[in-house]
Amino acid sequence: MSHCIEMRQVGKSYERFQLQGVNLGIQEGYITGLIGPNGAGKTTLIRMIMGMVHPDQGEVKLFGEAGQEQLSRNKARIGYVSDENIFYEQLTVKQMKKILAPFYDRWNEDTYQKYEERFKLPPGKKIKDLSKGMKIKFSLAVALSHGADLLIMDEPTSGLDPVFRRELLDLLSEHIQDERKSILFSTHNTTDLDRIADYIVFLNEGRIVFNEMKEVLSEQYLLVKGGKELLDRDVRRLFVGIRENAHGFEGLVKDRAAAQRYFQDNGICETPTLEEIMYFTVKGSGAHV
Repeated sequence: MSHCIEMRQVGKSYERFQLQGVNLGIQEGYITGLIGPNGAGKTTLIRMIMGMVHPDQGEVKLFGEAGQEQLSRNKARIGYVSDENIFYEQLTVKQMKKILAPFYDRWNEDTYQKYEERFKLPPGKKIKDLSKGMKIKFSLAVALSHGADLLIMDEPTSGLDPVFRRELLDLLSEHIQDERKSILFSTHNTTDLDRIADYIVFLNEGRIVFNEMKEVLSEQYLLVKGGKELLDRDVRRLFVGIRENAHGFEGLVKDRAAAQRYFQDNGICETPTLEEIMYFTVKGSGAHV
C-alpha cells in the first residue's frame, strides 16, 4: 500500500511547543482525519507538508519524493482548503480564479464553472465581501478544478451552515471514489470524521498518539459508565482517562476485551465516539482540550 505523505522522525521546535519525532504515513486512496486539541501541532504538521514551514529535523515525502525541488513540482498535485483566507481580498472571485488557473497544468474550466454554479459563488463579488463559508467554498471549487491527487483540508467545515456541511461531506465521499485521490482532513468537529474518514491520526502535545483505521478504534476502545464503588486503585489503572461526578463515573479503556470482562455485569459499556476517545485521552495526559 503506497503513501501520498510520509514523515520520518520529523521535529519542529518553537519557544513553547515541540513537534517531536513524528513518524507518519498517509495512505493513498483514503480519507484520513487529523484530530487533536488546540495546540497539539496539527497546523504545524500541515504547514510542513505544504512546505510553508521547514522541519528542524527529519524528512517529509510527498508522493514518494523528498526535497524542496520535488515539493515545488508536486504542489500542483495538491489542493489546499483552509478556514483562513489565502486570497487577495481586493480582487473579485473571477479575477482571483483567473490568477490561479494558469498555475495548474490540469486546470479544467468546465469543472470550475460547475462548482461555481453548485456553490452559488458570485463571480463579481470581491473576496473581502464574501462570508467565511463562501471563501471556503471558493477554495474548494479551486481545489477540485485542477485534478488534485491530494486534498489537504484544514478545518474546512468551519463557518459552513449545516446543510452545506453535509453536502461537502457527501462531495468528499464522491471524490474519494477515484482510488488515486486522497484526502487529509483536519478538524475539531469529530462527528464529520465519524461519517466519512477511513483512517484517524490523533496528535497530542506534539506526538502521534495513534494512526489507525477508524473501524479498528471501535474494536480497541470501550467507554464505561458506573458507580464509584467500582473504582479501586487497580481498576483505575485500566482507564486512559476518567471523569467523575457525584453520581458515578465514565471513563475510556483501551483494552476493550478486558474492560468488557470486568464491567459487563456491573457497569454500562458503550462504543466511544471519536470525540470521546480524544477527550479522555487528552484528559488522561493532563493536557487541555
